[in-house]
Amino acid sequence: MREINLKKFFLYSLIASVGISAFLGIVVIIFGNFGEFESKVLLTSVVITVTSILGLACGAYLETGQGRALPLAGIVLSVISAGMWLMIVWAWRDQNSNFVKSLMSVTILATAFSHLSLLSLAKLDRRFKWSYYAAHAMIWTLAGFLIWLVWTIENDISDLAGRIIGVLSIAVAAVTVATPIFHKLSNSGTT
Repeated sequence: MREINLKKFFLYSLIASVGISAFLGIVVIIFGNFGEFESKVLLTSVVITVTSILGLACGAYLETGQGRALPLAGIVLSVISAGMWLMIVWAWRDQNSNFVKSLMSVTILATAFSHLSLLSLAKLDRRFKWSYYAAHAMIWTLAGFLIWLVWTIENDISDLAGRIIGVLSIAVAAVTVATPIFHKLSNSGTT
């Protein structure tokens, strides 16, 4: 039995969904008719594009053989998230808040696992290993806080919650930008 190459699958899915999106955009511009069906097809293409990007991130780390749980969880959650989004696009009739909250939670988790899979590709010297642990701490804290907000906030988020999201997002961005630099410094032997 031939092994499925996940990276290729997600790459081809990404290419196809981008092609379909481009085609639909051109059709809309030329003919100016964009109804409900075309909107659903375009949203489906966006869902497949995002799922492919998340899957590619996880697949790249999975192929290294360094870790399996992190990328496999990311792939599974990405596919579940995609299925849930497609249910909303094609069959949404009733606003079930628990379904939407579950969807948002799964999507946040899929994104966190994929983000960490990408950062895990970096080969870091011992002096930079702290950034790997810091990335985990920051990304999981942000994901956990967002999921907590999804399940507990009924209306607008407070100013404090917005500030917490902002601080955590900046910290995640900083460690995300620093990780490839630490990778490069680790490979160059520079002290």
